[in-house]
Amino acid sequence: MVAGCSISFPQPGRWVKGNAIGAGSFGVVNLAMNTSTGELFVVKSSSSEPQLRALENEADLLKDLDSPHIVQCFGHEYEANGGRKLNLFMEYMAGGSLSDVAEKFGNVLDESVIRLYARQILLGLDYLHKNGIVHCDVKCKNVLLGSTGNIKLADFGSAKRIGSSEADHKADICWQSICGTPLWMAPEVLRNEGLDYASDIWSLGCTIIEMVTGRPPWGLDVSNPLAAVFKIAFGNVLPQFPTKLSKEGLDFLDKCLQRDPKRRYTSQELLNHPFVAGRNLNKEVAGSPSSVLDVESFGSDDESDDLDSSKKNSPSRIPFSTRHCAQRQRLTRRELRQPKDCDLDNWITVRSG
Repeated sequence: MVAGCSISFPQPGRWVKGNAIGAGSFGVVNLAMNTSTGELFVVKSSSSEPQLRALENEADLLKDLDSPHIVQCFGHEYEANGGRKLNLFMEYMAGGSLSDVAEKFGNVLDESVIRLYARQILLGLDYLHKNGIVHCDVKCKNVLLGSTGNIKLADFGSAKRIGSSEADHKADICWQSICGTPLWMAPEVLRNEGLDYASDIWSLGCTIIEMVTGRPPWGLDVSNPLAAVFKIAFGNVLPQFPTKLSKEGLDFLDKCLQRDPKRRYTSQELLNHPFVAGRNLNKEVAGSPSSVLDVESFGSDDESDDLDSSKKNSPSRIPFSTRHCAQRQRLTRRELRQPKDCDLDNWITVRSG
């Protein structure tokens, strides 16, 4: 059980499984309830040997992790039903995945929200990398949103520890079987050259493109999975950068999407990039948005302080929530800017190891 997790481990026979809320190569995700406490959680269940191994890998990795940016696992149990079946108990993230969120908001997220989400994804990746772990499957479907706007990385079925016997071997990728979602994978991974932290950074760049455009990276022009693999692995091109992204955003993508992994920025370096390190992104600052519905644009960091007073003290849009309204009215623009202290139905996810 993760230190600091407030959810009680459900005792055998004292929890019930509800409706399915998701599915993937790892198995099925169901909403569940602890009948002793009334707490909601989700249970991920395997139905095949590969799914079982993926969930066992996820359970093994998550039991040692404790970060507000990583989804929490608070136990697992095996079912004795003539064959091994694993139930993995995870915290319930009410907002669903970023794919779900984008779909509910017209498939395109505002850049101010993307900056917030990108920073939190980076904080999760930075924590993993400092603990010697490569996520290996960063994309919007594997990033979950809480009800207060908090972002957590999820789905660790493909994750690897750097230096482990599994990670030391090249990824076991069979070209004939790649009909999954390699569109987020780094070129060196698809070339079967192994995994490193830099591969997560490439996937992060692809996820930013996904959030901006509402489509997978590389667009919808690649209908043949095998052709997509060769294009990404052995071509000399990059996924198209969204033209509507700001200069800071385009530069951020450039730092992520370098074909040479040695030229990509690390998670720590990216956390200092102005796209995600702007003062308005500090959630400690009073009046910062707490969710996708509570976004207020305060202007960019390079905005002139010589604006006329009426513009200085007026937000550019009315926030959805009024939770911080009184405090916002007391703060000037300068004070707010200072920190306080493709249709993929025909694709399946590639798993290795």
